[in-house]
Amino acid sequence: MPYHEFEVSKVIPERKLHAVVKGPGEDLTSCLPKGYLNTIPGTISERGCAYCGAKHVIGTPMKDVIHLSHGPVGCTYDTWQTKRYISDNNNFQLKYTFASDVKEKNIVFGAEKLLKQNILEAFDAFPDIKRMTIYQTCATALIGDDMSAIAEEVMAERPEVDIFVCNSPGFGGPSQSGGHHKINIAWLNQKVGTLEPEITSDYVINYVGEYNIQGDQEVMLDFFRRMGIQVLSTFTGNSTYDSLRGMHRAHLNVLECARSAEYLCDELRVRYGIPRLDIDGFGHKALGDSLRKIGLFFGIEDRAEAIIAEETARWKPELDWYKERLQGKKVCLWPGGSKLWHWAHAIQEEMGVKVVSVYTKFGHQGDMEKGVSRCGEGALAIDDPNELENQEAMLTLKPDVIFTGKRPGEVAKKMRVPYLNAHAYHNGPYKGFEGWVRFARDIYNAVYSPMHQLSAIDISKDDYETGKGFVTRRMLSDACLSAEAKASPLTGYTGKFDPIPDLRQKTYPAFERRVAPAAAE
Repeated sequence: MPYHEFEVSKVIPERKLHAVVKGPGEDLTSCLPKGYLNTIPGTISERGCAYCGAKHVIGTPMKDVIHLSHGPVGCTYDTWQTKRYISDNNNFQLKYTFASDVKEKNIVFGAEKLLKQNILEAFDAFPDIKRMTIYQTCATALIGDDMSAIAEEVMAERPEVDIFVCNSPGFGGPSQSGGHHKINIAWLNQKVGTLEPEITSDYVINYVGEYNIQGDQEVMLDFFRRMGIQVLSTFTGNSTYDSLRGMHRAHLNVLECARSAEYLCDELRVRYGIPRLDIDGFGHKALGDSLRKIGLFFGIEDRAEAIIAEETARWKPELDWYKERLQGKKVCLWPGGSKLWHWAHAIQEEMGVKVVSVYTKFGHQGDMEKGVSRCGEGALAIDDPNELENQEAMLTLKPDVIFTGKRPGEVAKKMRVPYLNAHAYHNGPYKGFEGWVRFARDIYNAVYSPMHQLSAIDISKDDYETGKGFVTRRMLSDACLSAEAKASPLTGYTGKFDPIPDLRQKTYPAFERRVAPAAAE
């Protein structure tokens, strides 16, 4: 096994088993790091906790809900500037953040009365909101507060409200992935099947594992609606609380992020017999294949093919414009979870870049298997890296750009390596045919930013040639292109700065149903 030992981690020899370099002819039988284990003592992990996975990743994108953390106020940091899972109700869930603000005296004497007081005050402050989720934190889990009993008391006193309780303290797993699992199963046990939805189509899906980062969910819903498919619920981006209570009536679960939400799909199959279909909204080929699979399931392949043909004709030339200019650029693909394999193959094939490293912070062994299998020779794969390992990897690999979160991203910027925010994006949405071109545009802008060229100049020395003038991205990117390519009238992205408002105004044709509505159920 070609394990890779970082110089900075030699004092923690166990770390060696968590990184590999893919050699010539190697596959998963000979090249796979250990993954999804408890963080090794001595290393400083960048992982999130199980509470973070439950609340910040999955719960909070629900849009018509008061999301209340039962614990110290610091646990609830999660607002517009940290997460950009937008909604079409003026982003209520991002504008306000709620905590019971537990103090030392509550740890000694209990915090249940405090919790009830906070629940009532929150509902009184926002009388139009009738739904709430409550998240346990480490502190209130350790003192044993019974949040479910308090929620039942409030619902008995106020029948018009409904409350979901999620017991997922920070220590509930090796990483945030533990929280994904807990909230999936808790939602299924407490809420699915408690409300009957209206069925309006012959083709009804739940769209699962999609969180509407900068509008991703709304882009994908546009395709489904153009195919005449009713999206009963989205788990959980831009979704209402009550729509998710009716998930049991879907004909198909369409799963996007398997890492965060496959547990729910698997249980819906066991309990309600709803099949699961995994799809991928990133990349022209992967998205086209996904729409074909859904069309095939329902027998409406022609509708899928019509969309694919229209979108490809519109956006493929602009994607190719970027591919020509990004050819061979080295990328570190460090997004954290399943995007390492969602993106690895697609960006290499459709944008011409080379993935030189992948890592995961909360992915499971299966995520790393898919990521490694989609990388080429020489790629460095790392599980649960620490900051010093990241720095050593960047110094060794010398990437042109990295895709990662804010914390490692800011370190990269200080090392003069451009980074794109792989969690909340820079200028998304990135899903969809147009979104994939927006992603290519952001990569292009990062790689060829004149600002990064200037940042490499040591201004403490007075030897810079002031007569050089300035350069633009186009001057940098086209320097080595052929005369024919330079003369081409094609350009990069020509879409709008924000395509989401137009989607929200869009209307869709009504498709005639095959069977009478009453007989369809």
